[in-house]
Amino acid sequence: MKLISWNVNGLRAVLKKGFEDFFHEEDADIFCIQETKMQEGQIENFELKGYTQYWNSAVKKGYSGTAIFTKIKPKNVTYGIGIEEHDQEGRVITLEFDKFYLVNIYTPNSKRELERLDYRMIWEDEIRSYLTRLNKEKPVIMCGDLNVAHEEIDLKNPKTNRRNAGFTDEERGKMTELLNAHFTDSFRYIYPERIAYTWWSYMGQARAKDIGWRIDYFIVSDDAKDNIKDAYIYKDIYGSDHCPIGLEIEI
Repeated sequence: MKLISWNVNGLRAVLKKGFEDFFHEEDADIFCIQETKMQEGQIENFELKGYTQYWNSAVKKGYSGTAIFTKIKPKNVTYGIGIEEHDQEGRVITLEFDKFYLVNIYTPNSKRELERLDYRMIWEDEIRSYLTRLNKEKPVIMCGDLNVAHEEIDLKNPKTNRRNAGFTDEERGKMTELLNAHFTDSFRYIYPERIAYTWWSYMGQARAKDIGWRIDYFIVSDDAKDNIKDAYIYKDIYGSDHCPIGLEIEI
């Protein structure tokens, strides 16, 4: 089974930059996107033949949002995690299949001056609790923009970014807590020493110079990690400040 995740930073914008070409070329079984920045139905004639679409849009228009396009029909679909404080921004979609759960997540950014870090810490605990509950029933595959570079290998300039959003000790610690709760970072599991990034600032020619961060992930239950066949980072696919990532897994 092949899965792809991509923070598109505005679906309507990336549609003008080759999104559908990449989508059809890769022919994934399940394709997850984050930061749709739109409501379902705002694009005319957006039909992906062979795929069922599931959308979770933010109450605030033009902000956040997630979507999943899947060839495999799920048994059940859940939007959000059942906590109103967290469910206003369209950040989580869960599809239940016979043998696993798929959870598409767009984690809140702690923002400049870390103004949203306290909220982020609450979010992290609630998401970990939610994923742990699912994991007791069947394996979980979680993907998305998690807005954290976990280790120093995961960003170009760790020393100068130590207290910046996405590389605070607090955020990195929450990622460690998640992985310690019987989950595995699929890319690091397959490629423990590989340097590869998934996001680059639009400033200072960061992408051309490959001054990036790895903040997009496929996280899988420990019980399923030995079924991982490969993990991909499509660094040459443009259209967003993030590039797509992929997972090949038997489950």
